Amino acid sequence: MKSSNNFIAFLLIFYYWIRGMLLFFVPKSLRFKSVKDRLVLITGGGSGLGRALAIRFAKRGAHVVVWDVNKSGLEETVELVKGANPDVKVKSYVCDITDRHLVYETAAKVKRDVSAVDILVNNAGVVNGKNLMDIPDEKIVQTFQVNAISHFWTVKAVLPDMMARDSGHIVSIASVAGSTGSCQLTDYCASKFAAVGFEESLRFELLNANLLGVKSTVVLPYFINTGMFAGFKSPILPALEPDYVADQIMAGILTDAEHVAVPRICYTLNTLKTILPTKAFYKLYEVLGGYEVMEDFVGRDGAKHNNNYINNNNRKVK
Repeated sequence: MKSSNNFIAFLLIFYYWIRGMLLFFVPKSLRFKSVKDRLVLITGGGSGLGRALAIRFAKRGAHVVVWDVNKSGLEETVELVKGANPDVKVKSYVCDITDRHLVYETAAKVKRDVSAVDILVNNAGVVNGKNLMDIPDEKIVQTFQVNAISHFWTVKAVLPDMMARDSGHIVSIASVAGSTGSCQLTDYCASKFAAVGFEESLRFELLNANLLGVKSTVVLPYFINTGMFAGFKSPILPALEPDYVADQIMAGILTDAEHVAVPRICYTLNTLKTILPTKAFYKLYEVLGGYEVMEDFVGRDGAKHNNNYINNNNRKVK
């Protein structure tokens, strides 16, 4: 019996592999699911990528709830969402997602005011952009609280309703920094690695519970041209525009993709790390400008962080 089950498992692996290859050639737009009248909750919805996603969901007929600590940013998002589709409901809530009690309270308000959440987009994020020894301890803690630990609170707040009806979608906006390390991003990369691990483990739990109607998607975008990464530079691949990234994320969500890398070339990172000798990957990182991309980083505060304390001419890989 066990050998028979193993044989069936291998057949299914082969089937899904072939299916994935064939679907690659089918335009994603032909496979989009409807989100009309669904309620979407987006954290970090007061600006940037969160705002862009809110507008796109509204255009597809979804009702939108945005959370942020920036009240004025939330108000702007609400107006833009209303302009995109005046027929959908849109509400905003000031919520510090690092406070789990406030997360649970605000989620309960959303359910009372609007309805249970159908799609959760964990989008809020912060970055310090400094070398490890220059990051204050409290900032490291904050990075993990916003970028990773908050996902536990938001998901626990909305998942019970999704499980009860076996329907819903959890979206984790991680980063390409969640698959490879980078200078001046020790806390950011570590928190994004954690977000990736959280989403993947949650997916296995849902599968193990046979909750096939509750979908999950992890998104690994390259650096985005928003205030969050102001000053980022790369000689090979410049920062991506928010609208492009938002379109790619929407395509992934609407096709129930489990893993979305933006741009697609980022899918190769883990493969290269696996097949290349470690020192060869170090040199590739150098060729791609990895050591310099954050040297002029200023972030939202506009202050240069003076991260280039390493003498590039003395860098050696032995």
